[in-house]
Amino acid sequence: MKVLLCADLHYTLKQFDWLHAVAPEFDVIVLAGDHLDIASTVPLTGQLVVVLNHLKRLQTQTRLLVSSGNHDLTGRNEAGEKVARWMPQLRRAGISCDGEQLEIDGSLISICPWWDGPSARDEVGAQLERDAQHRTGRWIWVYHAPPSGSPTSWAGKQHFGDDALVEWIGRYSPDLVLCGHIHQSPFRTGGSWVDRIGTTWVFNAGKQIGPVPCHIVFDTDEGSATWHSLAGTEIVDMVGPNATATPRELLY
Repeated sequence: MKVLLCADLHYTLKQFDWLHAVAPEFDVIVLAGDHLDIASTVPLTGQLVVVLNHLKRLQTQTRLLVSSGNHDLTGRNEAGEKVARWMPQLRRAGISCDGEQLEIDGSLISICPWWDGPSARDEVGAQLERDAQHRTGRWIWVYHAPPSGSPTSWAGKQHFGDDALVEWIGRYSPDLVLCGHIHQSPFRTGGSWVDRIGTTWVFNAGKQIGPVPCHIVFDTDEGSATWHSLAGTEIVDMVGPNATATPRELLY
């Protein structure tokens, strides 16, 4: 199975166009949050119409998994915390999104929403506790923020990771956590697009300018993950004697 991970498109429409062009090459595309951009001059309501159209079209091309990020919050829950109120529109379109559990090719996948306060955080914790009861093989989390203290959360001067995620990884040891959020991590000294916490692999593709987003390609048959960016192409082996979170450069 070939899986594509991107995050932090931030209403970069040329990058959505690139996704449409490559979608048929992948069995699954994961978009791990921040599809909208609160800094854009286009109102969020207008961005949302365009992004929803892109996501619905992608769903017709391949299997699409979508989580929310901190730029995607368009309303509030009963506790007054910000939430991505538009996720049910994706669900109605057949797109797997926040709060869902699904199985693909023998892997259990948990798609977690961005949490803005203790109520939503506790809901994510309850979701993972429920999903853990169904784990029989590989367990993958889609979670916008990377864990605190990880190279995938390093912005160059300090970490901007998620403390709750560190606790949950320690409790459940998922096989993969697919993140975004910290744009600079793969490009900063001390940062990386890949990390390993115990037996858990953590990935954050980062963000770049231009028509092609930073992205990671997973080949589950080969057990590899390959990062593509303007800085070059790197790969890690996730199985076998060469399994290490230290990437090696690929030269074409």
